[in-house]
Amino acid sequence: MIPPTKQRRIMVLTGEPSGDFHAAALIMAMQKTEPNLDISGMGGPCMEAANVDIFYSIDKLSAMGLTEVLFQFKYIKQAYESFKSRLRTHPPDLIVLIDYPGFNLKAAQYVKQHYTIPILYYITPKVWAWKESRLQQIKLYVDHAALIFPFEKKIYQRAGIPSTYVGNPLMDDYPDHLAKPFLRPFLRPILCPILRDSSKELSARPGGGKILCANEMDCNGPVIGLLPGSRKAEITNLLGIMIKAALKIHERKKNARFLISAASPLHLQRIDKILSDHKQTGLFEVILGRPLEIFKRSDLLVAASGTVTLEAALCCLPTIIVYKLSPVSHIFAKLLIKVKYAGLANLIAGKKLMPELLQNLATPEKISQEAFSMLENLKEHENQLLIVRKLLGAPGASKRTARIALDLAKFASLNKPDQIE
Repeated sequence: MIPPTKQRRIMVLTGEPSGDFHAAALIMAMQKTEPNLDISGMGGPCMEAANVDIFYSIDKLSAMGLTEVLFQFKYIKQAYESFKSRLRTHPPDLIVLIDYPGFNLKAAQYVKQHYTIPILYYITPKVWAWKESRLQQIKLYVDHAALIFPFEKKIYQRAGIPSTYVGNPLMDDYPDHLAKPFLRPFLRPILCPILRDSSKELSARPGGGKILCANEMDCNGPVIGLLPGSRKAEITNLLGIMIKAALKIHERKKNARFLISAASPLHLQRIDKILSDHKQTGLFEVILGRPLEIFKRSDLLVAASGTVTLEAALCCLPTIIVYKLSPVSHIFAKLLIKVKYAGLANLIAGKKLMPELLQNLATPEKISQEAFSMLENLKEHENQLLIVRKLLGAPGASKRTARIALDLAKFASLNKPDQIE
């Protein structure tokens, strides 16, 4: 009689909504191969929907910049203690780190000092942009790195870190048919009747959820998506600026419409408050969840610097990148960041495909001026973005990473020594 296969235990750690989303895709790919996995983690609603036992929710963790992180230190410490506690009570066969390097590298160090658990890092720290010293930490504490940008391969090879380029997970989320130049002509006639119907309903939330009334709406007018980011500090810093820019655009283009992205239900109240402060109740529609619906309906985006700008590039959607850090964080960023561009699409292409308005340049006046210029020549901006898809390669990143993870977990479970306490 063949003995039953031991149930393998995997822990997944991430700290931001984008990491939560990609973690869930990886987890589901692992579960397809090995349905009986026992998976726990630090994550959010996407991981929870994938039947992960969440021992710490990430909703209070997302921050960027030195001062922003300091404000959230209490929650980061809580998360770290929860991680150590779960490690003691339920030591896994494998730990998968996803993005969130400040926390995850510290967690990896702790694991290697007290346990013999293998560690896989998926969506690794952006050492090519700043903090190259993290490569030494990765070499010491990570058993294998699953890389998502083709230019990272040489960096990890030079550092002597076992690694595999698995492709970019966004290629699974945004297949070829979503590339913007081929999408818009088909969506416009489909969406217009839907938009007119939805515009007749008043939103129950003050300030959001409603677009221009049907008799004011021109379906041939530009639709502009405003994506202020997934962090509370980003929404606070950027959404007001974006709304003021939208109002300037609307002064010249009365048929323009605006969609605001809310990455999480937790952000709706904050967004509604900012809209109410600007006395706007009819010009903007708030769209909850992943930004794909906004991509499908928009001609142009104004977006916080981050992964969402690469998602927009994969849909060939012209985008103005904006960002503002606190003054102290900006000073440190200038000292540490060594890349020419902030936008991922610009970095991948090696040239500026999307304009970048950062810090003092992120003003309503400059954003609206850039928008007017781009709206005059959208087709050229769309076609320029096609190169990004070609450079990233084929889809299937989650499946490739799942195979690596399961191989590491299987080897560890078969050769598991006593843990160091």
